[in-house]
Amino acid sequence: MRNLDITTLRALVAVTDHGGVTRAAAMLNLTQSAVSMQIKRLEEMLGLSLFDRGNRRVSLTASGEQLVRYARRILALNDEAIGRLTEDLYEGELRLGVPHDIVYPVVPRVLKQFNAAYPRVNVNLRSSSTMKLREEFARGEVDLILTTEEGVDDGSETLTEMALRWTGAPGGTSWKRRPLRLAFCTNCIFRPIVLRKLEQAGIDWEMAVLSEDDRAVEALVSADLAVGALLEDSIPPHQEAIEPGNALPDLGVQKINLYARAGGDALIDPLSDMLRQGFFAQPAPVSLRMA
Repeated sequence: MRNLDITTLRALVAVTDHGGVTRAAAMLNLTQSAVSMQIKRLEEMLGLSLFDRGNRRVSLTASGEQLVRYARRILALNDEAIGRLTEDLYEGELRLGVPHDIVYPVVPRVLKQFNAAYPRVNVNLRSSSTMKLREEFARGEVDLILTTEEGVDDGSETLTEMALRWTGAPGGTSWKRRPLRLAFCTNCIFRPIVLRKLEQAGIDWEMAVLSEDDRAVEALVSADLAVGALLEDSIPPHQEAIEPGNALPDLGVQKINLYARAGGDALIDPLSDMLRQGFFAQPAPVSLRMA
């Protein structure tokens, strides 16, 4: 009887999740050729083609899609068993702070991975604005935080960068009106960036709402009564990105920074490493429509 190999299944899932061999190799800490060989080995063992190699994009065959579903279940059981039977005596709690707009899709995957490796350690996830999280980190109330910032300060490191985009209602026209009506949360770190860009471009603006409630801001923008600004990967389906052009200035990029408490819990380092790998392996953002 033939047996499926855990290593090859992990390579299959990694290539599927991260959109290619290059990013999968980085996530698995392997070379591209090693990952390719694992996929080839799995295909030869099964006598099946798992990926459509006639397509420039990574796409699974029907057999590949079926195997990936089984592979996820097998890997989950494997990791659970290993974690339960060989876990270190680590236990306790880590406090992680993340702005709400960069929680998905990386953080849930990292938390699942960390829990499999350290099942007796609870990660307390705190979601708030970058400004509040930095204040809490300075007071020692959280162990690690992720932030969205224009620069990088001492004591932090940049994991990746994301474009900051103007957002409006699908097919909306608010971005054409003058003065330009804006909607932001009170503690939104993007607000001063947007105002500075508008002042530099000589564009008149007025604040339609300045609220502590993200939902209020989201509703106003979705109703085409104002425009806002969000990271490219966090734009909800009931809004759309507006590319900069003659009407609006480019908002540049934001750095996703990691701050980790020095000299603290020994588990801060492995969680930091998992966050680094998670953001490094993120697929490049898709291009957006022109206004």
